[in-house]
Amino acid sequence: MENKRDIFHLLTRRFGLLDKNCCSVGNFDISLVQSHILYEIDKQFEPSMQQVAETLAMDITTFSRQIQTLVKMDLVKKTPSTQDKRVSILSLTAEGKFVATTIDLSMNAYLDEVFSHMNEFERETVIRSIKLLNEAMSKSSVCCKPLY
Repeated sequence: MENKRDIFHLLTRRFGLLDKNCCSVGNFDISLVQSHILYEIDKQFEPSMQQVAETLAMDITTFSRQIQTLVKMDLVKKTPSTQDKRVSILSLTAEGKFVATTIDLSMNAYLDEVFSHMNEFERETVIRSIKLLNEAMSKSSVCCKPLY
């Protein structure tokens, strides 16, 4: 039987998930975590800090530090909610939108290149399998939490 952890470890390395910086865009070196944050802010409509932190399964304190860094880099804007001043709404600055879009285009080009080495049936099988795995992970009692 194949070692599942070995398979995922290799996939993680090949996908660059262990790299300190995932992307360089212009003068910006963006960490993997920051890339995920930019992606979620871009994808969601006027999300609160809490919403994005929960989506990424991040501790709010760690998340706040990342947001402070992204605000200092002028990639993210934090605005008090009009409904509740204690809640901060996140949005991308023009520079942040450019960085997020550039990373997105780069990742999509990378994935297109990877999938180009498969025929259509293999591509569909892999995508269907990843969706199935994501669904199973969402039902797991240990999803998004360390096992130790």
